[in-house]
Parts: sequence; C-alpha cells; structure tokens
Amino acid sequence: MKDFTLKLLNVQEVAKLIGVRPSTIYQWTSQEYIPHIKVGKLVRFDRNEILKWLNSLKTVGRNSRKLDVSDFS
Repeated sequence: MKDFTLKLLNVQEVAKLIGVRPSTIYQWTSQEYIPHIKVGKLVRFDRNEILKWLNSLKTVGRNSRKLDVSDFS
C-alpha cells in the first residue's frame, strides 16, 4: 500500500524556496495569487503545487533582441 502522506510547507519554507520574504508570501496568499491551503488560521503549501505554479510563471525568451525605434531614423 502506498503512503499518501502530504508534506505541507509553512510560509518560511516557501519563502526560502522561492527566494522572497515571508511577508511577500503572506501578501500573495491574501491576494489569492499563490496556491495555498488554509488549516484553521494556519496557511500551508503543497510543495508540488508551488513548483507547478512557479513553472506556470515561466516565460520563453526571444531569439533576438527587440529593435529600437531609433534604429529606423
């Protein structure tokens, strides 16, 4: 039988994982920006969901730099 124990992270652990301050994590949770779980008054985070969320924020870089309008004068 598989163990389905879910390891939830606290605000400090998520802040360290992402590289931001805990106050930023609190702000993001109040704005419903970052995926989180409320357990009573506690805020917890599923590590896998945080990693998926971070991956969804990625952008693809361009192959060349944008042209400056001054290049056409």
